[in-house]
Amino acid sequence: MSEAFTAAIATPGLWFIVIGALLAGIVRGFSGFGTAMIYLPFAAQVVPPLWAIITLMVMDVIGPIPLVRPAWRASQKRDLFLLLAGSVLLIPVGLSLLDTISPETYRYIVSGIALVLVLCLVFGLRYSGSVSPPVTLGVGALSGFSGGLGGVPGPPAILFYMASTLPVKTVRANMILFLFFTDFLLLGIIGIRGDLAMTPIIIGAMMAIPNAAGNLIGAAIFDPDKAALYRAVAYVIVAGAAIIGLPFWSNLG
Repeated sequence: MSEAFTAAIATPGLWFIVIGALLAGIVRGFSGFGTAMIYLPFAAQVVPPLWAIITLMVMDVIGPIPLVRPAWRASQKRDLFLLLAGSVLLIPVGLSLLDTISPETYRYIVSGIALVLVLCLVFGLRYSGSVSPPVTLGVGALSGFSGGLGGVPGPPAILFYMASTLPVKTVRANMILFLFFTDFLLLGIIGIRGDLAMTPIIIGAMMAIPNAAGNLIGAAIFDPDKAALYRAVAYVIVAGAAIIGLPFWSNLG
């Protein structure tokens, strides 16, 4: 344990992960999404892909805790349970594919998913069919796959909810809870695979402090009447983090 703690503290570029954790928390606090898409482009520049995902999961089960109780009251429980049931089916498949790709490819995947999501949202390209239980289950499965492969389960669910007629407050609550519980699923499956390491767990616990602070800041400034403004700010930050995370920049040197 002491060796793992020393290794975590001595991680080169740890401050860079702190910035990502804080920004991700702020956006999560006022939008209900964005944690992985903002945090991972930062973390993946400092630690290996699986470690980046583990630090995210550990951080993300601690940071949003202040938001869970109010989110539970405002959530739509049926959709939440269907999304989680679907996600557990394909998380192992995504993790298996993660084992086969390089760190550079991983960074392209994470940044690419984030940029595609922002473009889809900005240009209104989203799911437009019926919001039925089988569709919700399928979206959960797709989210589980992207969560296992890249640590980003949010995009499929976000695009799905853009077609929902639920109130903004309810959608935000469902996203907060879906991402929160998906973290436990990912950590559990990674643990069953025997891939959990103590150093990234400690780094994730450390990142929970700036992330929790960011969640509280974001929740404090959230105003449902200005939902469009908050979405725009979230899009800009997600896109900026994705661009920063592209390996292209390091290749220039």
